[in-house]
Amino acid sequence: MSTIYRNSPLPRYFQLKEIMREQIRSGDWKPGDLIPSERELGETYGISRMTARQAITELVNEGLLYREQGKGTFVSQHKITQQLIRLTGFTEDIRTRGQRPGTKVLSAQMYPADETTAERLRIKAGDMLFRLQRLRLADGEPLAIELSLISFKGCERLLEEDLENNSLYRALETKYGLPPMEAEQELEAGLAGNEEAQLLKIPVGSAVLFTRRTTYTERNQPIEYAKSVYRGNKYTFYTHMKREQLMP
Repeated sequence: MSTIYRNSPLPRYFQLKEIMREQIRSGDWKPGDLIPSERELGETYGISRMTARQAITELVNEGLLYREQGKGTFVSQHKITQQLIRLTGFTEDIRTRGQRPGTKVLSAQMYPADETTAERLRIKAGDMLFRLQRLRLADGEPLAIELSLISFKGCERLLEEDLENNSLYRALETKYGLPPMEAEQELEAGLAGNEEAQLLKIPVGSAVLFTRRTTYTERNQPIEYAKSVYRGNKYTFYTHMKREQLMP
């Protein structure tokens, strides 16, 4: 059992949070397990219930734990991790993790580009583009809402594609000769509004991740501007960074 050190510069709630995080990481606490109560944690580690509550609340906010009214606090299912070092589509990500990807097309239509989208795609405001909004699922559970805005000559043909059962990126590559090659992506933390909460089946005000991505095909030609909302308690983004060595 790990110990909470009273003379440590680290706050006691933070020490407990890291002890609990290690219990989850090591597999001692498995997804779906009921964790000890605030009172039990307080007695075990010699801390107040308020300190234990703060540690639990932070892990709930991070998505590692979840509460059920009247039952207690449980370990969450493992999050799906999307690496930011490879350009992959949602379908590929989910299949790689051994889950069943699913898609519900919310809308698919031709739509005039607004100024922001036109700038991202290097087209004129008002130019018609393909606008696709989808709910993305893993094993039937909603994980993300994706809005894809796509521009290329003949993009209206995408209206005929079955994008509930087929990958958009695969269609772009194999049918249209426009393989997505690289992307620039921005991430921003936020809270779910009414529409996001309803589609993702989460309470209003839950933590979500907003992303904005511009995807390029060959010759650095932008083809897609995508805006997505991911469930914060089910999705993690991962990247690997390396510091360049300074010249002597």
